[in-house]
Amino acid sequence: MKLAPHTYLDERNIPYEARSFSPETEKGAANVAHALGFSERQAVKTLIFQVDTGERVLVMLGGDQNAISGNLKKAIGSRNIRMAEPDIVKETTGYVIGSIPACSWQQLNFRSFLEASLLNEPILGTGAGQWGEEIMITPENLIKASNAIVVNLTDREKPV
Repeated sequence: MKLAPHTYLDERNIPYEARSFSPETEKGAANVAHALGFSERQAVKTLIFQVDTGERVLVMLGGDQNAISGNLKKAIGSRNIRMAEPDIVKETTGYVIGSIPACSWQQLNFRSFLEASLLNEPILGTGAGQWGEEIMITPENLIKASNAIVVNLTDREKPV
C-alpha cells in the first residue's frame, strides 16, 4: 500500500522500509513498537504543539520519552505553548492524532523538532499516516525527510 509519506520519500530517494501491523493494535507508539518487535524508544511519537503566535510545530520523541517543558519552550522560542487540540492537529497536518506521519504534509518553513537522543538509535519507526502502517527509517534519513531540528528535549542536564 502506497501512502503519501511513501511517495514523498520515494520522490526524494530517501531510503525506508514500509512495515504493517494489525490495525486492531491499541493506539500508542509503545504498542506499535511491541507489535513490530523494536524498542519503545525507537517508536517515534509525533506531537503537534501550538505557540501563542499561532505557529504550530511538530515534536518527535521516542515512545518512552516525555519532553521537559522548559527544554521544549526554549527550543520553540516561546513560553506560551500547548498541545494542539485534535481539530487543530487535523487542520494542520491532514491527519488525526495517532496517525501523524513525520513527513510529507509540512508546508514550507514549518518547524519540526527531533529529540537528540534518538540519533543513538540504529532505526526509528514512524507512522505512515494510516493506523497499521509504519515507516522504518534511520535517524539521519528522518531528519532529511522532515527537515527536523535536532534538539535536547528530554535531559535537564544537557543544554537545549
